[in-house]
Formats: sequence, structure tokens, C-alpha cells
Amino acid sequence: MNDFLNIVEKYQGEFYSYINHLINQDKKLLVLGDIVEKFNQFKEEHNIKNDELEEITSLMQEAIIISNTIYFEIRIKIGISEFYSINQEELNIDQIAISSYLHVKERFVDELTDESIPTLDFAPFYNDIPLVRDAKNIGSGFEYLNKFLSSKMFNDGDQWKEHLFNFLKIHSYRGQQLLINGKLKNYSELETAVKKGLKFLNTKNDNELFDDIYHKLHELGFSHGLGKDVKETKTTLNLLDDLLNSPDNVILKDFISRIPMIFNIAIVSPHGYFAQEGVLGMPDTGGQVVYILDQVKALEKSLQQTLKTAGLQIKPKIVILTRLIPNAGGTTCNQKEEKVINSENVWIIRVPFREHNKKVTDNWISRFEIWPYLEEFAEDSFIQLKAEFNGRPDLVIGNYSDGNLVAYLLSRKFGVTMSCIAHALEKSKYLFSDLYWNQMEEDYNFSLQFTADLIAMNSSDFQITSTFQEIAGTESTVGQYETHRHFTLPGLFRVKNGINLHHPKFNIVSPGVNENIYFPYYEEDRRITGTANELKEIIFGDREDPDVLGQLKHPEKIPVISMARLDSNKNLTSLVRWFGESKEMQEHANLIIVAGKISEEGSSDKEEIAEIRKMHNYINDYNLHNKIKWIGKLLRKDEAGEIYRLVAEHGGVFVQPGLFEGFGLTVLEAMTSGLPVIATKYGGPLEIIQHGKNGFHIDPVNATESTMEINKVLEKISKDKKYWKKLSDNSIKRVEEAYNWRLHSRKLLDLAKIYGFWKFTNNLEEDGLSAYLEIIYQLLFKQRAKKLLEKHDSK
Repeated sequence: MNDFLNIVEKYQGEFYSYINHLINQDKKLLVLGDIVEKFNQFKEEHNIKNDELEEITSLMQEAIIISNTIYFEIRIKIGISEFYSINQEELNIDQIAISSYLHVKERFVDELTDESIPTLDFAPFYNDIPLVRDAKNIGSGFEYLNKFLSSKMFNDGDQWKEHLFNFLKIHSYRGQQLLINGKLKNYSELETAVKKGLKFLNTKNDNELFDDIYHKLHELGFSHGLGKDVKETKTTLNLLDDLLNSPDNVILKDFISRIPMIFNIAIVSPHGYFAQEGVLGMPDTGGQVVYILDQVKALEKSLQQTLKTAGLQIKPKIVILTRLIPNAGGTTCNQKEEKVINSENVWIIRVPFREHNKKVTDNWISRFEIWPYLEEFAEDSFIQLKAEFNGRPDLVIGNYSDGNLVAYLLSRKFGVTMSCIAHALEKSKYLFSDLYWNQMEEDYNFSLQFTADLIAMNSSDFQITSTFQEIAGTESTVGQYETHRHFTLPGLFRVKNGINLHHPKFNIVSPGVNENIYFPYYEEDRRITGTANELKEIIFGDREDPDVLGQLKHPEKIPVISMARLDSNKNLTSLVRWFGESKEMQEHANLIIVAGKISEEGSSDKEEIAEIRKMHNYINDYNLHNKIKWIGKLLRKDEAGEIYRLVAEHGGVFVQPGLFEGFGLTVLEAMTSGLPVIATKYGGPLEIIQHGKNGFHIDPVNATESTMEINKVLEKISKDKKYWKKLSDNSIKRVEEAYNWRLHSRKLLDLAKIYGFWKFTNNLEEDGLSAYLEIIYQLLFKQRAKKLLEKHDSK
């Protein structure tokens, strides 16, 4: 019997009394927050003081009440849930199967729901996969995999030596054989050659170039790519010698990381407006664009360095694959190719969306509507990428749900390693978006998105996440990926074991910030005076501007700034409402909102239009015209960086009130500029911010609590300028120490190599899983995408 059942048995009188309380109240579908709130009411009414009962109540993630029976999910520990039912008359607790619980949820939505819908279950495909056992190590797949593989090499001896030999043989670049040549026929000859090679190298000067020793090494069976000189070549061969004779995880990691395996990378991001200037703040266009543009520059530098160390004069190439939009709204998104600034060989390549055998689509399409175009996009992109790389990429990285699905299609066709970066899984952002998918389908098409997510996360060789909680949440909250373990789309399909959080494919690789754009406010010599003065006038001055709403009657007050896309999840309108309802906040501060457009006439995004209307309503209702600046301009990145610094100069604070934030790139940007940050506790900021040290967490669902926290910080800052300086300095230090693109790019390349090695030696792309995913793609995703296209055509 587990701890939950033990506590229920121990306090069954109080527990069943509480269950009756839940069954008898009006709300019949409850989430954790509801359950805890109801328990607190019950506890107060009945004067109950029981920590153990309170603890198990906090494990109840969800409850459904049908007639006189309650069904609930208990999260025993991270990634592990159990399901129970209690009948009010019998007051007996029964454990039920996942499938039974999912069927209850379906009946709750529709009593006549079809029970015969398919159940997707991925568990059988992972029976032979080594799993990360300890929950605290979830997201450390790279480290675990190195230990697992080196252990297999140590224990299985000759078989793994043969695998390693065959792996080394396959490496070449445009017809040039790398590492070892055809003279070596098996691993035994390789072992002998390594010994002879090291003996020869020990007679040479470390600084001698590889070309000077190539002839002798070629005779022994070696080729280019071992190192640029004697020193680097010796390091590589010593590691290989150790790996063949006494492998361990450190040796394996160091050796595989030196192999020149990655020359060409395709990074996929179809939705929104992808360009280097003038797009941030446009529909579906925000942090992901910034993330990728910063990432590719760091990746190129890391690739150049590793190839240089290997002694190869090869120019790596990175392609950002995105959508070409003919009616690009004044951006460069209608250009077929665009070189990435401050790079040597990184390109944005744009491929248009087209309907099957029909013309190119001309206008922006919402990320929720693009699903019917992705297969044709992938087919056209396959041809384009073959031409760009004069062959194939070595690695395909998908971004967000649409990019990850295209990465699945491309990597399958190219036969290369695939990685996925979710950025934000929509299922965790929209409450009950699975259960009520049918009602939300008109606007969001979640049936397609959730199917695409399942396909991508189960087909990828490795998943990159920014934080632990993105995968597995916390002790008390469920992670984004964790929400895909089991769910149902009533009438369509149900999922059990949709993803295994303990799979070693999960890796936490936090991003950084562009240090050329986002830097501390006090580094005056790096700031552009003209830009700073122009933006200072926009924020704190009286200049009339058609893209700016409001004036600051008292510009000397503490500036509270928020910058994001204008959509419901970013929750900026709630921040305006909190400000409007709080006289205390208005007394201490002015509010600066940098988001979207101030006129709905300039937007074609339904969600953005709704938020624009809300913004105007709140500003009018609370009479905030002299206390707020709403800047509806599309800012360049350098302008965004300067705005942060200007607000920091004035002793301001950055507030990120999102209902959920996958990572929180704007939080990093604000912190590295010197701004103390108050941000949502739901998502990445929970790990970025050290509460009370360099920022503060708020619960944006609780308006009263959030307002109190913001006011508490503002009051303390207004009384003690040293306190602001302490928070500011700690914010800058936090980003410098934990979040930078150099570390990110090096680890990403190491991941690509070790997972490529694992895929080769273990044939991880199992036929069974591949066939299963193909069935899901063809019968579930593709059929629904076809219906959505027919709906588009009928409009």
C-alpha cells in the first residue's frame, strides 16, 4: 500500500468527509488549485489541523464528479500518477486503470461519447530503452547515456569494438574519407594501428601540422579529421586507445565530441514572420525568432572551432528553414534567401506554403491554421535543402510544434539525426484544451497540434528543453511534457503513455542572450546615444506618436515595464488591470507596455484584436491615460535592449505576468540589462529567478496576491535605492554565470554526436515505432489536416 492509501486509511473519517464536501459543491471538474482551495475552506469550516491530509490533498492533480462518484488523479511522484474513484454512498476507495479514468473524462464531456476510439500507447516501444531512474536526473540524458554506453562497451567488449570501428568508417565529407581509411579491415587492426600511430607521434614535435605527418599516418590506416597538429592528433588517438581498452563515460564523451560529424545543420521554424529586423511583435513572432538567430551564430562559431581543431578546412553551413510570405507586410519575409548578419555561412531560406497542386498562399497564416500546408512545405524544402547543402544536412533541429513535425518528415527522408525544441507546448497553456478540443477547434485546431507533438517527441533522437520543469514540473506542479503522458480528445483518440519522462532523450540546454544587444545599463560606451535619446523621448517625453498611447504626468515615478506579444497567454492586459485597480501601485509607479499594435485595424490576428480591445477598455475604465505608455511599435532588437537599459537607468522593474512561460527569454534580457524582475511562477522563470535575490515570482492566476507582491517590491525600492542596486547587480550576475550561448552551442553539438553514435550502434530508429508513427501521421494527422484545408477552401 502506498503512502497515499496509508494516510487515507489513517484519517478516513476526515478524508471521506472532505470527499463528500467536494462531491456536494457545484463545480464538477476541478484542477489542483480548485482542490486546494476547497480543502482550505473545508479545513477552516471544520477546524481541521492535519498536515498529512493537507499533503495528500495537494497530490490530487484533477478531480471529476459524475453523479455521486468522484474520480481523481494522484501524482504519487514526478512522472508517476495513479487513478482512483470513490462512491459517495459506499465511501470505498478503488484504484482504476488509466484507460478507465480517461473514459470517465470523455463521459463527463459527452455521455454519448464513442468508447471505441483508438488508444495510443507508446510504452511497448520503450521496453528495451535504458531509462533515467532517479527523477532528479530527468533532463540529464546526455550524462546518463554516456555512462550507459561506456558500461556496455566495457561489458560487451568485442561486439562494441566492432560497432565503434564501423561507426568510424562511415565518416566522410563530400567524398573525402575521414578518420580511418580502407586499409583497416576490423577493430583488431584498428587497435594495432592506434598503438603504432601513438608511438610514431611521440617522436614528433607537438606543433608539427597534420599535413607534415599525414603520409605516415595514412600508411597506418588513418585519414584527415584526427587533429590539426601532432598534439591534437595524439589527444584523439589516446582517447581512442583508452576507449578500446578501458572505456568510461568521460573518455567516451571526450572522444565522440572530437569526431567531425556535423558540417551542415537545418533549423526549421515555419510559422510567423521570420526575419532579422522589423518583425518582433508581429503575429506569432517573438522570442523564438530571437532564440534561433542568437543560437545559429553561436553554433557556427562552435562548429568552426571543432572543425579547426580536427584539422579540416571545411566551411560549415547552417540553414534556417522558414516560410516565404509574398505579402510580407514591409518585412523581408518575401525574399527567398537572406544571409544572417555577423555570420559567415548562415542563411535564412524561405520556402512558400502551397496547397496540393495549387498556387502559393500569399498571406500570413496563424500558427493554429498552418497544418494542411506542412507536408507540401516539407517536400519542397527537401529539394531546396539538397541544393543548399549539395547533399544532406547532418542534423535537423525542429522548433515549436509545426517545425518539429516538418523536422520529423525531413529527417525521416534524409535519414539523419533529429532534435526537437518545443519552446512552448500549447496543451499546458490552455486549460482543458484536450478535453474540450472540439469546442476550441474552430480557433485553435488543437487536435492537429497535439497529434503533431506526439509524433515529434516520440520520433526525435533527442529533445532540448530550457528547464527541468518544462519536462517534469516541480514536486507540486506538472511539467509541459508530463501533460502528454495521458490525455484524451473525446470522440477522436485517447493517449496513455504518450511520452516517458525518464527517457534519456531529454536534455536541459538553457539558452543565453545576445551579449552585443543586451548588456548592463551602466556600460555607457556601448550605447548608441541617438537611439537612446529617441527612445527616451518616446517613453518619458511628451511627443505625439500614432503608435503610442498615453502620457506620463509624473515621469519621475518608478517605471514598471513589460514587453511581449499581445496574446492572452502573455497576460499583459491583466497587468494593466492590476495597475488600474491598485491605487498603491499607481502612487509608486508608471506602467510601460511594449506590445502589439494600439489599433485593431492594423492586425489580422483574432487573439491579438481581442487583447487590443481589452487594453483600451482597461485604460479607459481606470482612467490611466496619464499613468501609462503603451508602445505599439515594431522594435528592432537593439531598440528593445536600449529600452530595458533606459528603464533600468530610471530604477525601474520588469514584470512578466504570463499565465505560462515556456522559458522566459525576455526575463533574461531584462535581467542582463540590470532590471530586477517580477515574473510568473509558471514555467521557466521559476528556475531562472532566485526569489528574493535577483527577482520575485508571482502567481498571475491570483490577481490579489500578484498585486501585493508587486506593491511590496515597489515600496521597498522607493524607500531604499541600495536595495534596487543589489537586486540589479544580482540579476546581471545570474545571467552571466548560468545562461550563455557558448555553453549552449557546445553542448548541443556534443548531444548531436553522442545521440548519432547511439542511433548507429543500437539501431534506435526501430521499425516498429517508425511504422506506428507513420500510421498516426497518415490516419490521424493527415486526414484531419485535409479536412482543415477543405474548410479553408470553402471560405
